[in-house]
Amino acid sequence: MIDHDIIQRIKVVGIFLLEFYKVTTGTLTSIFIPQNCGDHVCTLKENFENKNNFHKTLLYWNFFTMFTFYVYYFVELTREEWSIKYLDIDNDKPDNCLKEIIKNEPKLNKRMDRLNFYYYNTFKINCFVYFMNLLMTAKLIETKYYNSSTFSCFLSFSLLIIHKLYNSYTVAKQSIKDDKMTSAYMSEFVSFNVLDADYLEKKQKQTDKSIEKLVLNNP
Repeated sequence: MIDHDIIQRIKVVGIFLLEFYKVTTGTLTSIFIPQNCGDHVCTLKENFENKNNFHKTLLYWNFFTMFTFYVYYFVELTREEWSIKYLDIDNDKPDNCLKEIIKNEPKLNKRMDRLNFYYYNTFKINCFVYFMNLLMTAKLIETKYYNSSTFSCFLSFSLLIIHKLYNSYTVAKQSIKDDKMTSAYMSEFVSFNVLDADYLEKKQKQTDKSIEKLVLNNP
């Protein structure tokens, strides 16, 4: 039987690969949005090699935006991996019950708070950087508009990224406000609300070994 944690990790990786594609196309707008090159639509190579000062500035900002997204994803995946390793989901218990359970595990509680803090703040930085990316792209469209596909691609890419940011805001805000660990990848943003069974089993074995060692040393 496949371990439950492995199944959760596979789900996270699968969703992340889709997110990776969305972020790449959604941030590198100066390359992927159809643009006017006189009598034809610019190729990806022409967009990338465009020497116009504003276009070059936007291209650099596109790559910076993509970089901030990947830093953000690193924090998000680190948070998700930690949650899968140390926490679990019990549908028979309320979402907010972890708050009381984890008080008995000070190290885990502190780590959870730190991960939620990093996640929320990298999200805010990412929002600002992406908002600037949108404004600069809007100016590009004004000067390099080719046909309706230019605007439709811009709108599609923007909605994909904004949808991701909105979901992330929901996850980050709930986790900070309610002091819990809401998943960013599981369906319906489920909350990890109990300690992981493997973690508890490992801790119990360590406790048993400590007791056994104590007994042997004090016959």
